[in-house]
Amino acid sequence: MSTGLSEQELLRRNSLNQLRELGIDPYPAEAFEINAHAADILANYERDKTAYKNISIAGRIMTRRIMGSAAFVELQDSTGRIQVYLKRDELCPDEDKTLYNTVFKKLLDLGDFIGVKGYVFTTQTGEISVHVTEFKLLSKSLKPLPVVKRDEEGNIYDGFTDPELRYRQRYVDLTVNPGFKQIFINRSKVINTMRNYFDEQGWMEVETPILQPIHGGAAARPFATHHNTLDMPLYLRIANELYLKRLIVAGFDGVYEFGKMFRNEGMDRTHNPEFTAMEIYVAYKDYIWMMGMVEECLERITIAIHGKAEIEVGKHKINFEGPYEKLTMYESIQKYTGIDVSDMTEEQIKEVCKSLNIEVDASMGRGKLIDELFSEKVEANLIQPTYITDYPLEMTPLAKKHRSKEGLVERFELFVNGKEIANAYSELNDPIDQKERLVDQLKLAERGDDEAMAMDEDFLRALEYGMPPTSGLGIGIDRLVMLMTNQSTIQEVLFFPQMRPEKKAKVTTDEDFVNAGIPAAWVPVIRKMNINTIEELKAANPNKVFNDLGGMRKKLKLDLTMPSKEEVEAWFA
Repeated sequence: MSTGLSEQELLRRNSLNQLRELGIDPYPAEAFEINAHAADILANYERDKTAYKNISIAGRIMTRRIMGSAAFVELQDSTGRIQVYLKRDELCPDEDKTLYNTVFKKLLDLGDFIGVKGYVFTTQTGEISVHVTEFKLLSKSLKPLPVVKRDEEGNIYDGFTDPELRYRQRYVDLTVNPGFKQIFINRSKVINTMRNYFDEQGWMEVETPILQPIHGGAAARPFATHHNTLDMPLYLRIANELYLKRLIVAGFDGVYEFGKMFRNEGMDRTHNPEFTAMEIYVAYKDYIWMMGMVEECLERITIAIHGKAEIEVGKHKINFEGPYEKLTMYESIQKYTGIDVSDMTEEQIKEVCKSLNIEVDASMGRGKLIDELFSEKVEANLIQPTYITDYPLEMTPLAKKHRSKEGLVERFELFVNGKEIANAYSELNDPIDQKERLVDQLKLAERGDDEAMAMDEDFLRALEYGMPPTSGLGIGIDRLVMLMTNQSTIQEVLFFPQMRPEKKAKVTTDEDFVNAGIPAAWVPVIRKMNINTIEELKAANPNKVFNDLGGMRKKLKLDLTMPSKEEVEAWFA
């Protein structure tokens, strides 16, 4: 019966066994101390050659050229690639040449991790390289890496580019496509720059529960679970807002949290069911103050990554230097549709949506209808950073009523490149008003709105103890990173985006091949041709398979009767 392994995988396992027979541990336990990295050597060697006379470096074997008693290897560490040079008689000064002739030449493979010691020099062709005086196997790779080919100009072709494979096997993606690492390095810079900015202001980073008894703080469908010991339902948080506000009640002037949020909703180029958000709440501030803070923070992030406030995103140049344009929700709809919905009833807005071919249903209240109208007809036009302000009361049950405009709340969302990346309020701190708004949300839930907010009695109790005037802000970190790294899909900025279950290839036994008409003696030959399933056989070209069988028979010097072309074609019937 077949093991389901490819010929390459079987060969690597055989090499693994041979290494152990030679007394070499392919997965040694002891640390390998390193004192240099590829990027450092390449950047600084010419400036200070004396600093690289005794270096120790480790990484993966990515390419190698063996020229008899000498070889060049391209070694890749976390910072990049560097060439290393090995010479048999220097590595093996005695008569026993096993370390080079057998271990290095025959039992090591592309993808293996090795550690090398030696000194840096420049080759006759001018390439900075490491002259190896010692090397050690640190980890044996049992699966071959995809071969990324380059033409004479260095352009990549036939690369590891299938998004399905890249996202599912990110460990392979970042190994053979190391350029994508910069996206995640910049992601870290976004978060650290924002964190440092907040810390400079004296605001405190905190942690709030991920498992919550009530899914509050946003309009979204939650993931539900059950706690066995307490025998109660729990929800993965859709937001951390209500817990952070409790801390403002407790007396902190400013608190913030970078955290994972979970929403049991659709997936597309800008949505993942698990995402990262930053929320911050600052006492004695309002949403007007928050606009200035956001502009200052985003400009600092942009400069930290790009060295300037203007960046290219797709075909647009976007400037994050403030101040940003401001439009009210009603003004933006009128600007891009010509329709003034400010005084319209729920039914009138529903008719407007229908006339614009926007899908509506009976569960949608006035706020939800306005939100749909805005999403469909306005969002895509907001390329430069734009604040959409002063939302209808029905849309925002946690924001304070507008100080001068009846029926509105003090809220803004920041849109860039057609997508919302920030949401902020002057926070509602009137416990009686807050309870009435949450009651209205319960009525929407009864109409079938499964994104309506739940009643949180403990949060209301906290407000009754008194919360000072507060401004709160939420920023979607993933979308912000998409902007800062010029990526069009959220999957590119997540190490491990959510994926559908992987389809497992059916394992084909030798008996399955025999039942398909292939003589038992020829089954191992078929497998050596990298045909390991009936599906792969059926997808192959019969003429090519026939010709390849003849070539393998000759190459392997097999004493087997060659099947006729008609017999091979019958295998495909």
